[in-house]
Amino acid sequence: MPLPKHIIAKILATPQGERAYAVVEKLFDAGFDTWWVGGSVRDMMLGNVPTDIDIATAALPDQIATLFKRCDRSAAAFGSVRVGMGKHLLEVTTFREDDAASDGRHPEAVVFGEKETDARRRDFSINALYWHPISGEIYDPFDGQSDLKERLVRFIGEPTLRIRHDALRILRAVRLRSHIDGQYHPQTYAALQEQAQHVEVLSGGRQREEVEKMLKLARPSRAFEDLWELSVLRYVLPELYVCKGIPQPMGYHREGDVWEHTMRCIDAFQCDDDADVRLAILYHDSGKAKTFSLKERIRFDEHATISAEIASEALTRLQCPRKRIEKIAWLIKHHMMMSVFKDLTEERKAHWYFHPWFQDLLRLFALDIAGTLPQDTSLYQSITDDFLAFLDRHPLPPKPLLTGDQVMDILGIQPGSRVGEALKILHDAQIRGEISSKEEAQSLLQRIAET
Repeated sequence: MPLPKHIIAKILATPQGERAYAVVEKLFDAGFDTWWVGGSVRDMMLGNVPTDIDIATAALPDQIATLFKRCDRSAAAFGSVRVGMGKHLLEVTTFREDDAASDGRHPEAVVFGEKETDARRRDFSINALYWHPISGEIYDPFDGQSDLKERLVRFIGEPTLRIRHDALRILRAVRLRSHIDGQYHPQTYAALQEQAQHVEVLSGGRQREEVEKMLKLARPSRAFEDLWELSVLRYVLPELYVCKGIPQPMGYHREGDVWEHTMRCIDAFQCDDDADVRLAILYHDSGKAKTFSLKERIRFDEHATISAEIASEALTRLQCPRKRIEKIAWLIKHHMMMSVFKDLTEERKAHWYFHPWFQDLLRLFALDIAGTLPQDTSLYQSITDDFLAFLDRHPLPPKPLLTGDQVMDILGIQPGSRVGEALKILHDAQIRGEISSKEEAQSLLQRIAET
């Protein structure tokens, strides 16, 4: 399967292609065997222009650094050096050997090797593809091109051992299958299913990174259905695993159960959707398994609040940054509020419509509707129209006039709820047009302090 000539022309005409070619050329001229490798070559063979280009070389990190004036050697101990080409950095990695002593989380040590040993340490045959941009030669030691024709995900070597060497390969296999719209080799599938629980050795952060990459796929539901079918989901996202089979009221959700609704929601993503919105819609109904009840119809009372609590706990386990958790939980907690906004006073609308996360909340509303049958966008459209009309009447205020530290200095108080209350008073006064300068804000605080 030779690389399509039109794809070669396209990638070499891009800034990243030009820079990656120049890196290979410089290392090659210095006598070091150097190739493009992995996902970039695979995607080019599929007729796509890759977004990233990985470069592998026989040069050691110190040798790479001597050839390029500007480089980042922070990962040199692991064989990777980021070299400067113009204003950009490209990652160049020395050929390595596999580490059989790994505990499934991290290699015990990095051992440099040859191109042949570097290929053997790669996870799947279709990721062990090397292309030389100067000669046009392809190095394919594990028949990855044949697998690629069949869109086949196949482990290099004995699948169970490869998973035990690096448990992250379980999640990578699932993501890769969805990315290429492919299928698993039978031995690969069996090993993924048998070794599913092995993902528990991974840190929460590594698990979350893979989950977030899956949420960026063209069709995320395919990856998540695989995670459920392989029983991987029960160890990575147990809060979502229990959502399959939780029924919903037919009058509002003809698409099916909570799981089916969530899958339809994540398939409605647009390429520019915020990463926090993606996680919020993934967890937005996670509380329905706990709140299910059958009264006059199927009900999920307080499920938004419970879902927010579940998401907070789950994302803490997945080592998500605290600020992101706060935002995601806020979005989930308020995702059932769409019906109340139009009836609010102007002041209360200002509280919501000027909130820094409100537009993300609107997007969450839209994704929730997209995952629902029948789809009724009339309420969402009326809220969007009201929001835009409100902004026409009340342009967004400038940034806050005083910081929290300044408020504490003026009022002589310590960090705590009083600081937030004072900032809200200033915010509301600024929205109403009562103050517009730092001096007026200080005067207002001083009056408050005197009362």
